[in-house]
Amino acid sequence: MVAQARGASGDRRKWIIGIGAVVVVAALVIGGVIWTIADRNKTEGQVIKPGEATLGLASDITQKRDGVAVTVGKPGAKATIDVYADFLCPICGEFEKRYKGGIEQAINDGKLQVRYHMVPLLTQRSSPPGYSLDSANAALAAADAGKFLQFHDALFANQPEEGKRGYDKTQLIELGKNVGITDPAFAQTVTAGTYDQQLDAAFQQIETDPKLAQDFGGGQRGFGTPTVTANGSIVSWQDPDWLAKVIG
Repeated sequence: MVAQARGASGDRRKWIIGIGAVVVVAALVIGGVIWTIADRNKTEGQVIKPGEATLGLASDITQKRDGVAVTVGKPGAKATIDVYADFLCPICGEFEKRYKGGIEQAINDGKLQVRYHMVPLLTQRSSPPGYSLDSANAALAAADAGKFLQFHDALFANQPEEGKRGYDKTQLIELGKNVGITDPAFAQTVTAGTYDQQLDAAFQQIETDPKLAQDFGGGQRGFGTPTVTANGSIVSWQDPDWLAKVIG
Protein backbone atom coordinates (compact mmCIF):
# COMPACT_ATOMS: atom_id res chain seq x y z
CA MET A 1 0.00 0.00 0.00
CA VAL A 2 2.81 2.42 0.86
CA ALA A 3 4.59 1.58 -2.38
CA GLN A 4 1.39 2.12 -4.33
CA ALA A 5 0.83 5.49 -2.60
CA ARG A 6 4.40 6.58 -3.38
CA GLY A 7 3.93 5.52 -6.99
CA ALA A 8 0.69 7.45 -7.28
CA SER A 9 2.31 10.48 -5.65
CA GLY A 10 5.27 10.28 -8.03
CA ASP A 11 2.97 10.00 -11.03
CA ARG A 12 1.03 13.02 -9.81
CA ARG A 13 4.23 15.05 -9.45
CA LYS A 14 5.30 14.06 -12.97
CA TRP A 15 1.87 15.08 -14.26
CA ILE A 16 2.06 18.44 -12.46
CA ILE A 17 5.61 19.03 -13.71
CA GLY A 18 4.50 18.10 -17.22
CA ILE A 19 1.60 20.56 -17.08
CA GLY A 20 3.97 23.22 -15.79
CA ALA A 21 6.38 22.58 -18.65
CA VAL A 22 3.56 22.90 -21.17
CA VAL A 23 2.46 26.20 -19.60
CA VAL A 24 6.03 27.53 -19.70
CA VAL A 25 6.47 26.49 -23.34
CA ALA A 26 3.12 28.04 -24.25
CA ALA A 27 4.11 31.28 -22.52
CA LEU A 28 7.41 31.34 -24.38
CA VAL A 29 5.67 30.72 -27.70
CA ILE A 30 3.06 33.41 -27.07
CA GLY A 31 5.75 35.82 -25.89
CA GLY A 32 7.83 35.06 -28.98
CA VAL A 33 4.87 35.65 -31.28
CA ILE A 34 4.05 38.95 -29.58
CA TRP A 35 7.70 40.05 -29.78
CA THR A 36 7.91 39.02 -33.45
CA ILE A 37 4.77 40.96 -34.35
CA ALA A 38 5.96 44.01 -32.40
CA ASP A 39 9.38 43.86 -34.05
CA ARG A 40 7.85 43.46 -37.51
CA ASN A 41 5.56 46.46 -36.91
CA LYS A 42 8.01 48.71 -35.07
CA THR A 43 7.64 51.52 -37.64
CA GLU A 44 3.93 51.82 -36.86
CA GLY A 45 3.14 55.27 -35.49
CA GLN A 46 6.76 56.45 -35.78
CA VAL A 47 7.54 59.95 -36.95
CA ILE A 48 10.11 59.87 -39.77
CA LYS A 49 12.74 62.39 -38.74
CA PRO A 50 14.20 64.68 -41.39
CA GLY A 51 17.66 63.48 -42.38
CA GLU A 52 20.63 65.40 -41.11
CA ALA A 53 22.15 66.64 -44.32
CA THR A 54 25.90 66.38 -44.54
CA LEU A 55 25.88 69.73 -46.30
CA GLY A 56 23.35 72.46 -46.80
CA LEU A 57 22.20 72.66 -50.40
CA ALA A 58 23.50 75.66 -52.32
CA SER A 59 20.78 78.08 -53.41
CA ASP A 60 21.42 77.53 -57.12
CA ILE A 61 20.95 73.76 -57.00
CA THR A 62 17.88 72.56 -58.87
CA GLN A 63 15.76 69.54 -58.03
CA LYS A 64 13.67 68.76 -61.09
CA ARG A 65 11.41 65.80 -61.81
CA ASP A 66 11.60 64.44 -65.34
CA GLY A 67 9.03 61.67 -65.63
CA VAL A 68 9.96 59.24 -62.85
CA ALA A 69 13.57 60.41 -62.53
CA VAL A 70 14.75 63.41 -60.54
CA THR A 71 17.79 65.47 -61.49
CA VAL A 72 19.63 67.21 -58.68
CA GLY A 73 22.53 69.58 -59.29
CA LYS A 74 23.72 72.83 -60.77
CA PRO A 75 23.22 73.55 -64.47
CA GLY A 76 26.44 73.02 -66.40
CA ALA A 77 27.95 70.37 -64.11
CA LYS A 78 30.51 68.48 -66.18
CA ALA A 79 29.63 65.01 -64.89
CA THR A 80 26.31 63.22 -64.53
CA ILE A 81 25.52 59.91 -62.90
CA ASP A 82 22.33 57.89 -62.72
CA VAL A 83 21.54 56.16 -59.42
CA TYR A 84 18.94 53.38 -59.35
CA ALA A 85 17.81 52.56 -55.84
CA ASP A 86 14.93 51.24 -53.75
CA PHE A 87 14.10 52.90 -50.43
CA LEU A 88 13.71 49.44 -48.83
CA CYS A 89 16.94 47.97 -50.24
CA PRO A 90 19.47 47.50 -47.39
CA ILE A 91 22.47 47.65 -49.73
CA CYS A 92 21.12 50.93 -51.10
CA GLY A 93 21.05 52.13 -47.51
CA GLU A 94 24.72 51.18 -47.13
CA PHE A 95 25.54 52.97 -50.40
CA GLU A 96 23.89 56.13 -49.05
CA LYS A 97 25.78 55.97 -45.75
CA ARG A 98 29.09 55.51 -47.53
CA TYR A 99 28.81 58.00 -50.38
CA LYS A 100 26.09 60.52 -49.55
CA GLY A 101 28.58 63.10 -48.23
CA GLY A 102 30.88 62.88 -51.26
CA ILE A 103 28.01 63.00 -53.74
CA GLU A 104 26.41 66.04 -52.09
CA GLN A 105 29.78 67.79 -51.87
CA ALA A 106 30.28 67.26 -55.61
CA ILE A 107 26.74 68.53 -56.27
CA ASN A 108 27.35 71.66 -54.18
CA ASP A 109 30.68 72.27 -55.92
CA GLY A 110 28.93 72.23 -59.29
CA LYS A 111 30.94 69.21 -60.44
CA LEU A 112 28.12 66.67 -60.53
CA GLN A 113 24.49 66.25 -61.43
CA VAL A 114 22.67 63.15 -60.20
CA ARG A 115 19.66 61.57 -61.84
CA TYR A 116 17.85 59.58 -59.17
CA HIS A 117 15.65 56.68 -60.24
CA MET A 118 13.39 55.30 -57.50
CA VAL A 119 12.92 51.65 -58.42
CA PRO A 120 10.05 49.67 -56.79
CA LEU A 121 12.06 46.46 -56.91
CA LEU A 122 11.06 45.27 -53.42
CA THR A 123 7.38 46.22 -53.44
CA GLN A 124 6.43 42.71 -52.29
CA ARG A 125 9.16 42.61 -49.63
CA SER A 126 7.51 44.76 -46.98
CA SER A 127 4.74 43.68 -44.61
CA PRO A 128 2.19 44.65 -45.81
CA PRO A 129 3.48 44.86 -49.40
CA GLY A 130 3.70 48.23 -51.11
CA TYR A 131 6.24 50.38 -49.27
CA SER A 132 8.78 50.51 -52.11
CA LEU A 133 6.17 51.84 -54.52
CA ASP A 134 4.53 54.19 -52.00
CA SER A 135 7.86 55.74 -51.01
CA ALA A 136 8.98 56.12 -54.63
CA ASN A 137 5.73 57.88 -55.51
CA ALA A 138 6.05 60.13 -52.46
CA ALA A 139 9.63 61.04 -53.40
CA LEU A 140 8.46 62.17 -56.84
CA ALA A 141 5.78 64.26 -55.17
CA ALA A 142 8.50 65.78 -52.97
CA ALA A 143 10.46 66.60 -56.13
CA ASP A 144 7.44 68.48 -57.46
CA ALA A 145 7.62 70.57 -54.28
CA GLY A 146 11.39 71.14 -54.64
CA LYS A 147 12.25 68.99 -51.60
CA PHE A 148 13.33 65.73 -53.17
CA LEU A 149 16.81 65.37 -51.70
CA GLN A 150 15.66 66.27 -48.18
CA PHE A 151 12.86 63.68 -48.43
CA HIS A 152 15.17 61.09 -50.03
CA ASP A 153 17.83 61.50 -47.35
CA ALA A 154 15.27 61.21 -44.53
CA LEU A 155 13.86 57.93 -45.87
CA PHE A 156 17.31 56.38 -46.06
CA ALA A 157 18.34 57.77 -42.66
CA ASN A 158 15.25 56.08 -41.16
CA GLN A 159 15.19 53.05 -43.45
CA PRO A 160 12.81 50.25 -42.39
CA GLU A 161 13.97 46.64 -42.56
CA GLU A 162 13.29 44.50 -45.61
CA GLY A 163 10.53 41.99 -44.88
CA LYS A 164 8.98 44.14 -42.16
CA ARG A 165 6.54 47.04 -42.07
CA GLY A 166 7.52 50.13 -44.03
CA TYR A 167 5.91 53.54 -43.55
CA ASP A 168 2.32 54.20 -44.55
CA LYS A 169 1.09 57.10 -46.63
CA THR A 170 0.10 59.14 -43.59
CA GLN A 171 3.67 58.89 -42.26
CA LEU A 172 5.10 59.83 -45.66
CA ILE A 173 2.82 62.87 -45.82
CA GLU A 174 3.93 63.91 -42.33
CA LEU A 175 7.56 63.62 -43.39
CA GLY A 176 6.80 65.95 -46.28
CA LYS A 177 5.55 68.55 -43.81
CA ASN A 178 8.65 68.03 -41.67
CA VAL A 179 11.00 68.77 -44.58
CA GLY A 180 9.11 71.95 -45.41
CA ILE A 181 6.51 70.96 -48.01
CA THR A 182 3.42 73.14 -47.70
CA ASP A 183 1.73 72.57 -51.06
CA PRO A 184 -1.46 70.49 -50.51
CA ALA A 185 -0.81 68.81 -53.88
CA PHE A 186 1.92 66.76 -52.18
CA ALA A 187 -0.49 64.96 -49.85
CA GLN A 188 -2.96 64.47 -52.69
CA THR A 189 -0.29 62.87 -54.88
CA VAL A 190 0.89 60.56 -52.09
CA THR A 191 -2.64 59.49 -51.21
CA ALA A 192 -3.68 58.87 -54.81
CA GLY A 193 -0.49 57.06 -55.85
CA THR A 194 -0.36 59.41 -58.82
CA TYR A 195 2.94 58.13 -60.20
CA ASP A 196 2.47 54.44 -59.41
CA GLN A 197 1.71 53.30 -62.96
CA GLN A 198 4.59 55.32 -64.39
CA LEU A 199 6.98 53.88 -61.82
CA ASP A 200 5.88 50.31 -62.54
CA ALA A 201 6.20 50.85 -66.29
CA ALA A 202 9.67 52.37 -65.92
CA PHE A 203 10.74 49.48 -63.68
CA GLN A 204 9.71 46.93 -66.31
CA GLN A 205 11.95 48.71 -68.82
CA ILE A 206 14.81 49.04 -66.35
CA GLU A 207 14.89 45.40 -65.30
CA THR A 208 15.02 44.23 -68.93
CA ASP A 209 17.56 46.80 -70.14
CA PRO A 210 20.72 44.86 -71.08
CA LYS A 211 22.84 47.94 -70.36
CA LEU A 212 21.78 47.75 -66.70
CA ALA A 213 22.31 44.01 -66.27
CA GLN A 214 25.14 42.81 -64.03
CA ASP A 215 26.69 39.46 -63.13
CA PHE A 216 25.95 38.34 -59.58
CA GLY A 217 27.89 35.08 -59.65
CA GLY A 218 26.66 31.54 -59.97
CA GLY A 219 25.49 32.21 -63.50
CA GLN A 220 23.01 34.84 -62.33
CA ARG A 221 22.72 37.99 -64.37
CA GLY A 222 20.17 40.78 -64.21
CA PHE A 223 19.27 44.11 -62.70
CA GLY A 224 19.80 44.89 -59.03
CA THR A 225 19.89 47.85 -56.70
CA PRO A 226 21.85 49.96 -56.18
CA THR A 227 23.08 50.46 -59.73
CA VAL A 228 25.14 53.50 -60.72
CA THR A 229 25.90 54.50 -64.30
CA ALA A 230 28.01 57.23 -65.86
CA ASN A 231 28.13 57.96 -69.59
CA GLY A 232 25.88 54.98 -70.24
CA SER A 233 28.14 52.46 -68.49
CA ILE A 234 27.76 50.77 -65.11
CA VAL A 235 30.11 52.12 -62.46
CA SER A 236 31.66 49.77 -59.91
CA TRP A 237 30.66 51.72 -56.81
CA GLN A 238 32.41 49.16 -54.61
CA ASP A 239 35.62 50.87 -55.75
CA PRO A 240 36.20 53.53 -53.06
CA ASP A 241 37.59 55.91 -55.71
CA TRP A 242 34.71 55.59 -58.16
CA LEU A 243 33.29 59.06 -57.53
CA ALA A 244 36.65 60.80 -57.89
CA LYS A 245 37.14 58.99 -61.21
CA VAL A 246 33.72 60.08 -62.45
CA ILE A 247 34.09 63.77 -61.61
CA GLY A 248 37.77 63.84 -62.58
